[in-house]
Amino acid sequence: MQRVTSGHTMMFPPLLGTVQNCANVCEHMVPMMLGMTDVQARRNQIRLLIDCAKICHTLSSYLASLSPMAQGTAALCARICEMCGNECARFPDQHSQMCAQVCLHCAQECWAYASTAG
Repeated sequence: MQRVTSGHTMMFPPLLGTVQNCANVCEHMVPMMLGMTDVQARRNQIRLLIDCAKICHTLSSYLASLSPMAQGTAALCARICEMCGNECARFPDQHSQMCAQVCLHCAQECWAYASTAG
C-alpha cells in the first residue's frame, strides 16, 4: 500500500491492511450476533467485537498518518484483538470461528509491530 505526498511515495506499514480488515470483520459481526437466538450468552462477545473494531480503526488512522502513537496503540490493539479472538473462538458458528481467526492473526501482527517499530 502506498501513498503519494508532495511528489514523494510513502510506504504504509503492512499492518495497515490487517487492522482495517479486522475492524471491518468485527463491525459486520455485531448485527449478526445481535440477531442470534443466544444473544444473551454473547454479550461479552458483542462488547469485545465493538471494542476491537474501535481500536483497529484508531490504529489504522495512526498507521496511515505515520503517527508516533502507532507503536503503543499496536500493543493495546493486540491485547484487545486477542481477547476478542479468544471470545469468538468459544462459539461454534462459522462466523465466530472466522472472526476468531481474523482477530488472532491481527493480534499476532500487532504484537510483532509493537515490538519492532520505533
